[in-house]
Amino acid sequence: MTDLPDAPEGILDRPFDSALSERYLVYALSTITARSLPDLRDGLKPVHRRLLWAMRQLRLEPGGPNPDILAANPERNTTSFKKSARIVGDTTGKYHPHGEIAVYDAMVRLAQTFATRMPLVEGQGNFGNIDGDNAAASRYTEARLTQAAADLMAGLDQGTVDFKPTYNGEEEEPEVFPGLFPNLLANGAAGIAVGMATSIPPHNVAEVIDAATLLIDRPGASHDELMAFVKGPDFPTGGLLVDPPSFISDSYATGRGSMRVRSRWHKEDEGRGTWVTVIDEIPYGVAKGKLIEQIAQLIADKKLPILADVRDESDEQLRIVLEPRARTVDPQVLMDGLFRMTDLESRFPLNLNVLDASRTPRVMGLKEVLTAWLHHQIEVLLRRSNHRIAQIDNRLELLDGYIIAYLNLDRVIEIIRTEDEPKPVMMAEFGLTDRQAEAILNMRLRSLRRLEEMELRREHSDLTAEREELQKLVESEARQKTRLKKDLGALRKRYGPESGIGARRTGLEEAAPARDIPLEAMIEREPITVIMSQRGWIRAMKGHVDLASTETLKFKEGDGPAYAFHCQTTDKVLLAGSDGRFFTLGADKLPGGRGFGEPVRLMIDLANETAIVALLAAKADAKLLLAASDGRGFIAPVADILAETRKGKQVVNLKAGATLKIVRPLVEGADAVAVIGENRKLVIFPLAELPEMTRGQGVTLQRYRDGGLSDATSLVMIQGLSWAMGGDSGRTRTETDLLPWRAARGAAGRMPPNGFPRDNRFG
Repeated sequence: MTDLPDAPEGILDRPFDSALSERYLVYALSTITARSLPDLRDGLKPVHRRLLWAMRQLRLEPGGPNPDILAANPERNTTSFKKSARIVGDTTGKYHPHGEIAVYDAMVRLAQTFATRMPLVEGQGNFGNIDGDNAAASRYTEARLTQAAADLMAGLDQGTVDFKPTYNGEEEEPEVFPGLFPNLLANGAAGIAVGMATSIPPHNVAEVIDAATLLIDRPGASHDELMAFVKGPDFPTGGLLVDPPSFISDSYATGRGSMRVRSRWHKEDEGRGTWVTVIDEIPYGVAKGKLIEQIAQLIADKKLPILADVRDESDEQLRIVLEPRARTVDPQVLMDGLFRMTDLESRFPLNLNVLDASRTPRVMGLKEVLTAWLHHQIEVLLRRSNHRIAQIDNRLELLDGYIIAYLNLDRVIEIIRTEDEPKPVMMAEFGLTDRQAEAILNMRLRSLRRLEEMELRREHSDLTAEREELQKLVESEARQKTRLKKDLGALRKRYGPESGIGARRTGLEEAAPARDIPLEAMIEREPITVIMSQRGWIRAMKGHVDLASTETLKFKEGDGPAYAFHCQTTDKVLLAGSDGRFFTLGADKLPGGRGFGEPVRLMIDLANETAIVALLAAKADAKLLLAASDGRGFIAPVADILAETRKGKQVVNLKAGATLKIVRPLVEGADAVAVIGENRKLVIFPLAELPEMTRGQGVTLQRYRDGGLSDATSLVMIQGLSWAMGGDSGRTRTETDLLPWRAARGAAGRMPPNGFPRDNRFG
C-alpha cells in the first residue's frame, strides 16, 4: 500500500464524516439563531429587524414628517414614503446580504393587514391581497414605518440595547429592539430551521398587556389566571376559535398544540323561502381564491350535492355566497360538510419555540414567555435610566461651570483678555474641569445676559430633581414595576379595544368537530319505485307507481318482473347473492325509469353464475332473517351488513353445495320463526333461539333426512300463521293454534295445516 501524498499548503487533511458533521452543525446553528427563529425580546427575525432598522435610518417616520423631530433636528429630511426598491437595496447592501426578493417578501408580509395583526410597515401600492395574489414589484410600491414599529424601536438612541458591527464592519445595527410593543405575541412568527420550527399565532395586544400587568403585580400568578386575559389567538382575518378553552389553555401551558379555526358565517333570507349562507371571515393563512376553487371543485365533482353554487361578492369586505341545492337543506348541515371538506375550517399549530436572551432556542409556555419579556423590559428601563443619568451628569457638569463663570464673570473676562493660555489659569483658579473650562471659553457673548444665568439655574434645578427621581427608580424594584405598569397602560390605550384597531377579531365559540353529513341531507329526498327484472336489469321510476299495473312495468321481450318496491332516493338498496354475499346500492344512483334500466351486474362485482336472492330497501334499524338451503341461519342487523364497495360484503358462510335461500326482514314484534322444508315438514320455534350475527354460518333451523329448506319467516305467535289461499280471491287463511308445530330449534317438524300452499312457501 502506497502512502498518500501530503496535502497541499492551506488544505486540511480531515476525515470526511467529521468534516461534514462539523460544517453542517455550523450551518444548522446559523439557520436556527440567525434566520428562522424569532428573538423573544422583540419577536423579530434578523431580516425583519434589519429591514426596520434600514427604514428608520432612511427616516421613514410613521404618519409623515414629525413636527417635533423636525423642530429638534431641522437638518433631518423626514419623508412620508420611499420606494420599496430603495428600502430593500439599503437593507441588502448595508445590513442583510441576501436575496432582494426574500427581503422584499418579508417587507410585504409586514405590511399586509390580512397577514399581520399589527402591521409594522405601511404600504402604498399593490401589496397583495387575501385572494392570494402577489404584491407588485418593489419598483412600483412605496412604504414607511407604522406607529407599532416606532413603538417597537423606541429608545434605540437612549443606550437601551447593544449595537454590533454589520457584516462588512462599515455600519452598526442593534442586536435587538428595546421598544415596549409586545411584538412576539402581538404579530406572532413562523419559521422552519434545521431540526426545529416555530409557529406562533398573533394575539390581541390589550390582552397580552393585561396578562403582563398581572405578572408585574403577582409574579407567582398561575397559568389559568393568565389565560383569563389571553383567551387565545387573535387573527387579523377574524374567524372563530372552536376548541374548548381547556384545550387551548393546555396548549399555552406547554407551548405546543394546535387550534381549530372556523370561518364566520350567517344565513341570509332571499324571500319566498329561499336563502343563502354568507362567509364573512375565513381562517388565518387561507387564500380566498384557493378556498373558492376548493368549493367549486366539490360542486363539480358532486361530492357535496346539497350545494348548488358559490359566488365571490367581496369588495373591501369579504363576502362569499353559498347557494344550497334546495330550500329544504339544513344550513348547519351544509356548513358542516364544508368544514370537513375545505379550508373553511383549519388547524393552526402552536409551537412557542423562540430564542431567549442568551440566543438559545427554547419552547416556552405563555407564562415563561411573558416573564422573560418583562425581564427584558426591566433591563431596558434600567439602561435607559442610567443612560439618562449619565447625560444629566454631563450636562450638570457644564452647568456648574457656567454658573461659576457667571459668579466670577469679570475675572473670567480678565483672564481671557490677559492670559495667553487662559484655560489652565481658569482651571487652577476656579477648580474647573477641562470640559467646563472649554465650554466657558466657547460661550458666545450674547449668552452673558442676566436672563441666561437664570435659565441656567432653572435648568440645573430641573435636571437635579430629574436625576434624583431616576436614581430612586434605579435603586427601587417597586418603582421600576410601577413605571413599567404606567408605560404599559399608556401603550394599552393606544392599542386597546377602544382604539378601533385593538378590538378582538377572532371570536371564541366552542363547537364539536364537524359531524358526518347524513345521507338524507346530501340527497334531495324524493319517492321512487325500484324495479328489477328476472334478467337483472334494474331501474328507478320517479314516484310510487302502482306495482300491480302492467302498463307502467314494461320489460324487454322474454324478460319479466322479479322485484319491485317503493322507497326514497335517500334509501340504500340491499342486494343478496346466492353465494351469501351482500351488496349495497344508492337509490339515488340507480338508472332512471324511462327505459329498461341497466344490468345490475355492471354496478357491482356479482358473478354471472350467482343468482340474485333478494332485493329490498335497507332500513338501518331493521334486522333480517337469513337462511341457507341446508337449513342453517341467523339474524343479521341491516346496519352491520351494508357495504359501500363494488365487491360487497360476505355475510353468510355457506357449506359446500349450499346456497343462500331466504332473506326476509323480521316482522314487527316477531317472537317466533317458522321453517318449512322441501319434505313439507313445518317447525316453529322461539326467535330467541336464533343468534344475532354479522357474519357466519348460523345454526341449524330444521333437520332434514332428504331435501333441504324451502322457506322461512318470522311471526307473532298470538297472531298465528297466515298464508294466501291462492286464485284470484285474494283471501288469506290464518292458523292461530300453532301448538302442534311448536318445537325446539333443529327439530324435524311435522306436516303443515290443511290448506297450506303446495309450493311450500309462506307467501
